[in-house]
Amino acid sequence: MKHYILRNHYLKKLSALKEKNVIKVITGVRRSGKSVLMQQYQNELINSGVKAKQILSLNFEKLENEELLDYKKLHDYICQRLNPDGYSYIFLDEIQMVQGFQKTVDSLYTKENVDIYITGSNSYLLSGELATLLSGRYIPIHILPLSFSEYADAFLLKHNRVTLSNPYSIANDISGNSNKNLIINPQQLFSDYLKLGSFPQIVEFDSQQTSYEYLDSLYNTVIVKDICGREKTVDVGVLTSLTKFIFHNIGSLVSSTTIANTLTSNNRKTSYNTVEKYLNFLKDSYIIYEVGRYDVKGKQHLKQNAKYYAVDTGLRNMLLANKDTDIGHLLENTVFLELLRRGYKISVGKVDTKEIDFIAENENGIEYYQVAASVLDPATLAREIEPLNGIKDHFPKYILSLDNYTANLTHNGIRVVNAIDFFMQKF
Repeated sequence: MKHYILRNHYLKKLSALKEKNVIKVITGVRRSGKSVLMQQYQNELINSGVKAKQILSLNFEKLENEELLDYKKLHDYICQRLNPDGYSYIFLDEIQMVQGFQKTVDSLYTKENVDIYITGSNSYLLSGELATLLSGRYIPIHILPLSFSEYADAFLLKHNRVTLSNPYSIANDISGNSNKNLIINPQQLFSDYLKLGSFPQIVEFDSQQTSYEYLDSLYNTVIVKDICGREKTVDVGVLTSLTKFIFHNIGSLVSSTTIANTLTSNNRKTSYNTVEKYLNFLKDSYIIYEVGRYDVKGKQHLKQNAKYYAVDTGLRNMLLANKDTDIGHLLENTVFLELLRRGYKISVGKVDTKEIDFIAENENGIEYYQVAASVLDPATLAREIEPLNGIKDHFPKYILSLDNYTANLTHNGIRVVNAIDFFMQKF
């Protein structure tokens, strides 16, 4: 990406772990910015006084590093370049391409003054032998594509010091305009964010067609390189049909049995076991995220049914050819990703027969969220409030909508907040 935006949220996490005796494992979907994050952190190290010769950075997608795909050669190469007079900072990008990389990483971990950072594009990186060898020795840092706040910063930087207007002013025509005094309406920018998605490269493109061509290429890379390259018996047609089903039903409770029956009725004969296996492939590659249910009154996690969300709304829209652009579903998906980005453990809430979109929990407690495109209609507002009123604890409760509020509203302690204001919060 030409107009790099500092990923400060992730940089703070990395800085807090500098020279700590753990391996930093950066995971996330392809092209979410892992490599750029590593470059930014290396720049921070140098600015803090670390010498360039102390840093060794290798990207295993580059042809010049092909010989190092052998874990023994990689190990020897790194050991020959370790700094004898202080710390060595080792950055290994897309490490899963090195067969047996776990042995290299494990050996480097045992050495004095070696600070290790690795990235990978699927959760397979944290399974199997790596988890066994490095149990208790690594900390995962999961990176997502750009938040709306980061997306807005990137857009402003691209247009050369553009400033955001009041959220509810009249939008200006921004087509092809790079005027330094240009004012952009955040509502229009957010609409583009939902439509085109949040992958960093998207900000560089000036048309929906180019953006979707890029997203199509990205999707096929994940399917072919990350899934089919590892799982040789995958039926790509069934996998794509499954992905489209999940994308079409984001925010809806579904089961593997329902999915299998639906695909079979659409001439994609599929079994329950295949659906389960393919869902795991998609989750491992961070294309989708699964969210389980929690009974608030019964205080237990429920095993039946789950919700799924896409890693990126633009990727979803591209794959569905913009045939399902329900703003409520897209907003709910974006709220889920934002809560995940902020480090919450997320569940779907059940209160008697009613549903709460998200229960978000962290070390500070619990927050409850309802999401709706608009709650200006009294009946809609009452429907969103009802399940929140059924919760008897005193944790914060929110309704997020796209309605134009000049100030936050409160109903019986439940705060109604503009979603764009929520997304623009710094954390």
